[in-house]
Amino acid sequence: SPDPVTGVPRQYRALEEAQAGVMQISPYPTSNTVQMKRSSARRVGSTYAFDFLGLMEVGLIQQWAKHPSLSMPPSGSLFEAKELVLGEDNTLSPVSRPVGANDIGMLAWHATLKTPEYPNGREIVLIANDVTVQSGSFGVKEDDFFFKASEYARERGLPRLYISCNSGARIGLVEDLKPMFKVAWNDESNPASGFKYLYLTDEDYKSLKEGTVGATKTKGPDGEDRWALDDIVGQIHGIGVENLRGSGMIAGETSRAYDETFTLSFVTGRSVGIGAYLVRLGKRVIQMIDGPMILTGYSALNKLLGKDVYTSQDQLGGPQVMHPNGVSHEIVNNDQEGVHSMLDWLSFVPKDMNSPPPVVAQEDPVDRDIDFLPSKTPYDPRHMLAGHEDDKGNFVSGFFDKGTFKEYLAGWGKSVVVGRAKLGGIPMGVIAVETRLSQRIIPADPANPDSRENVEPQAGQVWFPDSAYKTATAIEDFNRGENLPLIIFANWRGFSGGTRDMYSEVLKFGAMIVDGLRTYKHPVFVYLPPNGELRGGAWVVVDPTINDQMMEMYADKESRGGILEPPGICEVKFRKADQIKTMHRLDEKLQALTKELADAGDNEAATKIKAEISKREDTLLPLYLQIAHEFADLHDRAGRMKAKGVVEDVLSWKRSREFFYWRTQRKLAELEVRKKLMNADSTMSWSDATAKIQEMADCDWTSDKAVVEWIQGSEKKVDEAIGKMAYESISKEVESKLDSLTSDQRNDLLARLR
Repeated sequence: SPDPVTGVPRQYRALEEAQAGVMQISPYPTSNTVQMKRSSARRVGSTYAFDFLGLMEVGLIQQWAKHPSLSMPPSGSLFEAKELVLGEDNTLSPVSRPVGANDIGMLAWHATLKTPEYPNGREIVLIANDVTVQSGSFGVKEDDFFFKASEYARERGLPRLYISCNSGARIGLVEDLKPMFKVAWNDESNPASGFKYLYLTDEDYKSLKEGTVGATKTKGPDGEDRWALDDIVGQIHGIGVENLRGSGMIAGETSRAYDETFTLSFVTGRSVGIGAYLVRLGKRVIQMIDGPMILTGYSALNKLLGKDVYTSQDQLGGPQVMHPNGVSHEIVNNDQEGVHSMLDWLSFVPKDMNSPPPVVAQEDPVDRDIDFLPSKTPYDPRHMLAGHEDDKGNFVSGFFDKGTFKEYLAGWGKSVVVGRAKLGGIPMGVIAVETRLSQRIIPADPANPDSRENVEPQAGQVWFPDSAYKTATAIEDFNRGENLPLIIFANWRGFSGGTRDMYSEVLKFGAMIVDGLRTYKHPVFVYLPPNGELRGGAWVVVDPTINDQMMEMYADKESRGGILEPPGICEVKFRKADQIKTMHRLDEKLQALTKELADAGDNEAATKIKAEISKREDTLLPLYLQIAHEFADLHDRAGRMKAKGVVEDVLSWKRSREFFYWRTQRKLAELEVRKKLMNADSTMSWSDATAKIQEMADCDWTSDKAVVEWIQGSEKKVDEAIGKMAYESISKEVESKLDSLTSDQRNDLLARLR
């Protein structure tokens, strides 16, 4: 039993004795099957699958420790798991059986977790490879079980967590034939001359079950009957291509699961072939530092290359590869950290596919000012989101609730920061912009002696191919299964459009951002932060007209938005000639010189005056260039954005936290009511539903707080109105159907209904 505060075990209980409640002082009282399996799992750098249940329980205790103001349920009731077993009828059902009773290398549990977000319990489906059974390889039975377990989670809309440690698709040979087959040599006395075929003697062939091999009857040199082998089939199912078909089946199922529920994978040990693909197809990945994801082992690649190029699996799929390329969202040092990270992620995720994200009251007041002020000089955007400690040790608060921001995909596309955080307890997805110079490091390929490590500098406030793809990926993840409202702190000068980046598909990944936002099903806020700017193509891909039902754009009063930056637009629309013209209009000395020139006529005095005018223009030009930039900049300010209707409102950064809290609350509450209205009346459009809510609302429609309080306080009244609408809608539909029948048919139907 762990200490409820530190999580350090004080006593141990052997898992197989848990039902009897027998406590042991020693963690390993005897050497038994379970202990042997634990040792086997540790040898490959992982933890025995059943022991992850205990790690989950310890992790839950630590989750509750983050919320001292909440009352934690008794530690014994925090976690409950029922093992799922595939019955003879090919359906999964929960059972109680001893630990390690499984005879296949795949396990699953239907678990209930009591978390701070769901103190009464939330359900998940946990799937894990059992690496102690044939190295965790995927045979036909494992594939069938994984498919059913994933389908079980998907059909119920429950979060599907997968703990991956395996050796890929199972390979095998028909062992019974190894001592039987013989070789037909070209020259019996000289094996180096090669062979014609493999064969079985007539006696051995007839001893096999029908269908074990495909063979052609032939004669040996002495006239004896032989069976030349054409195909080896075997009697055991699950040693070859049938496993690949099963791998394809579970790959498709995992792809469907990502679309239809929340999927999260933890790579605790090596994950090979289909194991690596399952992790990637589930998209959200936590990787342990000793858990490489590979398609082919390094020794096999060395044989292919004909020399020892690679020395470890980590060179192919370790954290130093999978974190910078965006496959792994987070890296952890051990399995306990991995479980904590899974539980952290779940804290942002709704209990099922159809529910809104969970809200837990935070100690950080929602109506406080934001202390951190984004500057015109480069800064760390994480300070803007999460806050930070200054040089004196004082906490400078950021936009989100203190201690709730968690960054993901930190190793990839570093010019963009993505993560999850809470605003007044509301989980949100967040995308922000790195304003500092960052680097993209492309490692040398050990298989190519001429390759070298390449370091590419990436400017701040610019979308590069990797950071644009990262942005699109984050949008997809927030939208599918997590149901998160999204806030984008838009501070981009544009996309990088150089030859290298165009070749690296920056245009394609920028378009993917639009695709993700167009299909986003939850509120999206685009906010131009103070001293931030949004320009050109960067504005286009986040403009609210992409998805006007869900998206809104706001600008801070100190932000800028436009097609080009002032220096750029002045090169086109306020050139040197225009600046000189402005000088002559405004500068009194130039005006006087111009008048003198007109009076002087065409003589030596005129030449001198022209020289003075030219000198004066040269003196004023740097100043008037600044004036031109300022004039252009005035076109980019928040006031013009508001006047042109491209932003909803102009905000003050210090108070924006409270504004977005109530705005998010309102949008989420309206979504729920609108969904009920449109379900009650299938003919109702989005705008009709909005008008109906406004009609019912007995409050100030312009106040987000008032609307939220009205919806929360009038739930019964709203449900009654929706029930009445549903009745009227069904009545109209039935009447319409009845009108389409003949009189006799109608009378017959009504008689039967009575």
